[in-house]
Amino acid sequence: MKLSNALSIGLLTLPSVVAWGGLGHITTAFIASHFVSNTTQAHFQELLRNDEPDYLAGVATWADSIRYTSWGRFTKNFHFIDAHDNPPESCNVDFERDCKESGCVISALANYTQQSLDTRIPEWQRAQAAKFVIHFVGDLHQPLHNEDVALGGNRIHVLWDGRKYNLHHVWDSSIAEKWIGGRHGSPYLLAKKWANQLTVEIADGKFAEEKDAWVKDLEFEDPIATAMAWSRECNTYVCTHVFPEGPKAIVGQELGGAYFEAAGPVIEKQVARAGLRMAAWLDRIAAEYEKRSQGDVGDEL
Repeated sequence: MKLSNALSIGLLTLPSVVAWGGLGHITTAFIASHFVSNTTQAHFQELLRNDEPDYLAGVATWADSIRYTSWGRFTKNFHFIDAHDNPPESCNVDFERDCKESGCVISALANYTQQSLDTRIPEWQRAQAAKFVIHFVGDLHQPLHNEDVALGGNRIHVLWDGRKYNLHHVWDSSIAEKWIGGRHGSPYLLAKKWANQLTVEIADGKFAEEKDAWVKDLEFEDPIATAMAWSRECNTYVCTHVFPEGPKAIVGQELGGAYFEAAGPVIEKQVARAGLRMAAWLDRIAAEYEKRSQGDVGDEL
């Protein structure tokens, strides 16, 4: 199993940095805060030292901000898994084939979940692990974080409403921002509003009938298997929506019209899925940690 060896790195105090992909991450965290149990909320508010409603959302982009520092550079490969497949003919993810020796988002989620449960490590380290978990659940639900072609689309240049961007940026940010009507004002306020809307859709709206299926097969005792299931599910969109006519055909194309209309619902559903699954995962972490802190079980998943 490929797991990060970073088990004792120091906690840095950094200013809040909202990356271009921050809208999706913050929204998923706000959604999760609506669905976690009361005991989970109390657990993470204490751990993250924030008793405000944004206790999860406020750290959702932290992992992106530290990856560009000299201290956090070791985490750069933890945000994705490079699926060496062949879209649109075939899309698939294989852990042994695609996860780098230095780690990937699959192994990182497993590693930091384990750290978040370890009663022997300092509280600051468990808080740091929680920040990584919150972020990596989000990353697993963006199709181009589960694809190798052109560095996850970073080397493919396209047009978005007449402006030049790389394809990864379009899927990280542009689609979501246009879907909610544009990026105007505080990303936290926009994300909170979107999260409130999606929470209603999950609870009683268009996602209500499928929400149970989103978490039905969650295997907390096997985080690799769970993360791989989410990754494979997300990777299928690479064939159907990211590269429906192949990587070469999309180069230089305008994506703000029909392409956006097809991709928007995908991003919306993936953000909703990530939020609900994050809540379920955090519920398990909080419950398991409580058992371990009471001496009921050992410190291994």
